[in-house]
Amino acid sequence: MKLLTALISGIVFGIGIAISGMGNPAKVLNFFDPVGTWDASLLLVMGGALVTTFIGYRLLFRMRDKPVAEPSFAIPVSRQIDARLVGGSAVFGIGWGITGFCPGGAIPVLAIGYWEPLIFVIAMMAGIFLAMAGDRLWKGRNKPVPLTDSHATGR
Repeated sequence: MKLLTALISGIVFGIGIAISGMGNPAKVLNFFDPVGTWDASLLLVMGGALVTTFIGYRLLFRMRDKPVAEPSFAIPVSRQIDARLVGGSAVFGIGWGITGFCPGGAIPVLAIGYWEPLIFVIAMMAGIFLAMAGDRLWKGRNKPVPLTDSHATGR
């Protein structure tokens, strides 16, 4: 059931990306150019998505205590704005502004067979793996050393 739900959701999402033009990097880059060839139509797409999501979550949480196929809702609880959040957001925004692709737009466009979104997705995956490796290194470097008797006595 979970797999079927994921498949249907992905198909609906991909169709929405295709209809809205979010998979077309030229259209996206025109959206980011308000003093040149600005295309405000994506503002309506994003605004519509925000309104739909806001209403959907309000209705869902009123109607259900837990999801149908999971033991609980997976909702972020942290509200902390830290260097990882700001850095990740900056890398995402810079990548979107340079290429005209974001993950939500590039992955459905892979089915068309153009090489540009493939290069983007490969670079995105490499960035994800680099970030994960850096995160592991950082956490390992800052791991507290357990205090044992040999540390206390110097032996």
